Amino acid sequence: MDYLIPLFKTIHIIGFVSWFAGLFYLWRMFVYYAEAGIKPVGEREVLMREYGLMQKRVYKIICNPAMMITWFFGLGMLLSNFAYLTQGWMHFKLLFLIGLTLFHLYSKKFMVDQQSNAAVVDPFKLRLLNEVPTLFLVIIVSFAVYRNNINLIYLVLFLIVFSFMLLKGAQKYKQMREKNPEL
Repeated sequence: MDYLIPLFKTIHIIGFVSWFAGLFYLWRMFVYYAEAGIKPVGEREVLMREYGLMQKRVYKIICNPAMMITWFFGLGMLLSNFAYLTQGWMHFKLLFLIGLTLFHLYSKKFMVDQQSNAAVVDPFKLRLLNEVPTLFLVIIVSFAVYRNNINLIYLVLFLIVFSFMLLKGAQKYKQMREKNPEL
């Protein structure tokens, strides 16, 4: 049974890297889809059709399988070592994984709403939502690496500063795009 843990951990890591990559790409396409809505009619139709198709493919072919692989092999590791379930860091990690899963499901709802014109959102707001997986990534990896040695106060302070930096970076990029739309 000891040989299974490294195998499960390897596949679990591959799964969550793919899951995050899919979510990052999916939300970037939501931005592009929203921006396509202000293009001239012919161009708009082509771009929105293509981005809509790409969104569906990324969600179905990358995000969903990667999420399932992450959960399956992560739970496999937990079942092989119940001691992890007694540790506080694992409770927090699982809590944020549930939050990430809910965000994943919200992404599907958003995709359907956006393509049916029920969700018309400013591309800047979508750029900010594109950073939500980044915050989940920082939190989940921090708990996995530091485990019981994590200082929650420092983590929260770091997340506040990091979130502020992401916001300021997005605002700066928005200003640059307003000056030069080709960026």
